[in-house]
Amino acid sequence: MEIDSEDKTLEEELDDEDNNNNDNGDQLQNPKLRSDSDSDSDSEDESQQNQELKTLETELSSNPANYDSHAQYIKLLRKMGEIDKLKQAREAMNTVFPLSPDMWRDWAKDEASISGPEGFAGVEKIYDRGVFDYLSVSLWCDYLNFIQVHDPSVRECSPDGISKARNLFERALTAAGLHVAEGNKIWELYREFEQAVLHTIDENDIKAKEVQVQRIRNIFHRQLSVPLVNLRSTLLAYKAWEVEQGIVLDAQSSEVDGISSHLASAYQKAMEAYNARAQHEEQISMQNISDTEKIQNFMNYLKFEKSVGDPARVQVLYERAMADFPISIDLWLDYTRYLDRTLKVGNVLRDVYSRATKNCPWIGELWVQYMLSLERGRAPEKEISSVFEKSLQCTFSTIEEYLDLFLTRVHGLRRRIECGGEVNGVLDYSLIRETFQHASDYLSPHLKNTDGLLRLYAYWARLEMNLGKDLVAARRVWESLLKISGSTLEAWQGFIAMETESGHISEARSIYKRCFSKRFPGTGSENHSGHLPFLVAI
Repeated sequence: MEIDSEDKTLEEELDDEDNNNNDNGDQLQNPKLRSDSDSDSDSEDESQQNQELKTLETELSSNPANYDSHAQYIKLLRKMGEIDKLKQAREAMNTVFPLSPDMWRDWAKDEASISGPEGFAGVEKIYDRGVFDYLSVSLWCDYLNFIQVHDPSVRECSPDGISKARNLFERALTAAGLHVAEGNKIWELYREFEQAVLHTIDENDIKAKEVQVQRIRNIFHRQLSVPLVNLRSTLLAYKAWEVEQGIVLDAQSSEVDGISSHLASAYQKAMEAYNARAQHEEQISMQNISDTEKIQNFMNYLKFEKSVGDPARVQVLYERAMADFPISIDLWLDYTRYLDRTLKVGNVLRDVYSRATKNCPWIGELWVQYMLSLERGRAPEKEISSVFEKSLQCTFSTIEEYLDLFLTRVHGLRRRIECGGEVNGVLDYSLIRETFQHASDYLSPHLKNTDGLLRLYAYWARLEMNLGKDLVAARRVWESLLKISGSTLEAWQGFIAMETESGHISEARSIYKRCFSKRFPGTGSENHSGHLPFLVAI
């Protein structure tokens, strides 16, 4: 594809953005390019910056989960032109947190300015990672523009290049084409790309031109059936385009006269759908209101979309809400629950839970539901294990959240073993035993003499008996609990119940004799009443 004057303007605009997008202090700089006089005058500032850099490095070394320190560190490195450290810092932050669209945009532009044309693949990869973290139409547009300008195969309209660009445009439409307020930008870029392809086709290749014209027409038709802003302007643009193709109609009229009845019906429905959403769009875009009010406006809008019943549209609206409020616990829980109930698509759920736990890693329920979602989606053991281990690195507000994570992990292993999952030596009972031991080591110091620890050990002993088929191991579990919580009456009761239920009366009698010398909290009547119910029987 030849770069026409419009394409050159696009490239110049991208360059201008590179130069003007950031405040002077935030631009990527290279200290080697400074003059001696500048260097002398800046020496004091550089000393201060170096000190600040060391402070941030120390902070991140001791607390890698500090979002603000990561952001400040990246900003300072960018200002100082520390290119190698800057890339490492961005990678380190993205290991723990998602990056904002602006951060991804800066990263892509910096990489492009450093690496030049030969670094195209690296910049492309950065954009591809960036559009995953949050829904951002502007970042998608940057990505699409970058590909058209800098990918030789796309720029030259080779068959592979055209196919690649179309696949990317369709991905963008899937992600953001239903965005009521901004989705039209992606549709318009798509049409412009296909129009540019049309101009490259030989005038004598009538069939190829007809196919391409129909392709552009189909994109117009698809866009006109989606409730988006400026839909009337899109209709006018479409009618003007059809006139260029030799179709006789009134291109100045915003009415549906002259177009097919099928398209007219789709357009009118789209306009009705847009009008039904206009008030909600106005409310979520309001300025000068509190975050609580704005979140409530999103929730009201979501309630409306759910009543309409289009899951794809509901999901896009959730993504818009998450982009505005990335650490709203209620929104993430509501979003993931909705997907679990309605969409049930493994890859979609996996991606959303991955982002939810990156944005709100301190919420145990999100990790629990993440593991359950992976299990329902038949994810491999390696992936579930990885998520479980990541969850244990997080800081939760209660120890019970850690207990829930361990129990969820064991439940999942038990279910898959009982169903014969991953039987080739990958998944066997020893993994359950290891998980219980890990849980005991992790939780016992915090749960001593609590119902939570009793529940963990009782479950462990039951699985040793029923799934592991190992009575000796089950007894060892109870003995371990008695060493930790031997003053808890329920621990002795549980051990005795296991022995009596399995018919080991002599062993149960022995346990009774051991516990007679114990002092249990209570009224002192426990040894003579219903608290030890099998005493008379044995």
